[in-house]
Amino acid sequence: MDAATLRAQQAPLKEQYQSNPSSARVTLSSSSTLEEGDGAACSLSVGKALKKAGLHAMAGGTDAEQLCSGDMLLEALVACTGVSLKAVATSLEIPVKSGKITAEGDLDFRGTLGVDKSVPVGFLAIRLKFDLDCPDVPKEKINLLIKLTERYCVVLQTLKNAIPCESTVV
Repeated sequence: MDAATLRAQQAPLKEQYQSNPSSARVTLSSSSTLEEGDGAACSLSVGKALKKAGLHAMAGGTDAEQLCSGDMLLEALVACTGVSLKAVATSLEIPVKSGKITAEGDLDFRGTLGVDKSVPVGFLAIRLKFDLDCPDVPKEKINLLIKLTERYCVVLQTLKNAIPCESTVV
């Protein structure tokens, strides 16, 4: 896809959202299915595949085939960052020959397992690493590419801006 095609695809959406702001809102959802006898695991629909999520080995998990929720969060982050980067690169006409985006997150399972109440539950820090092959692209343009990618990545912005979350029992 080239910049003109991307702009042509996005232009009517931008116009619609400008004239009718409420049409730009959507509620995305994901669900897991809990089954008796599954231990500390649940089933997830991931695209067309069904995956099992379970405890990380450091939290007592024993099934290497089950997905850890921390890993899935990092996978969502690198997926969103990759898609955002490709869209921004296309828009700015920056050729990305190849690349790799890596997310690393630090966890302390003392919090998760209630061993030390002063240790937070969840990631203590997350680092994104960009390894891009963009021959002959000036460093300033690469810096702009990364800045805009970070700005428009939904998952990254959600993590950085700690939005309100609520739970209800139905």
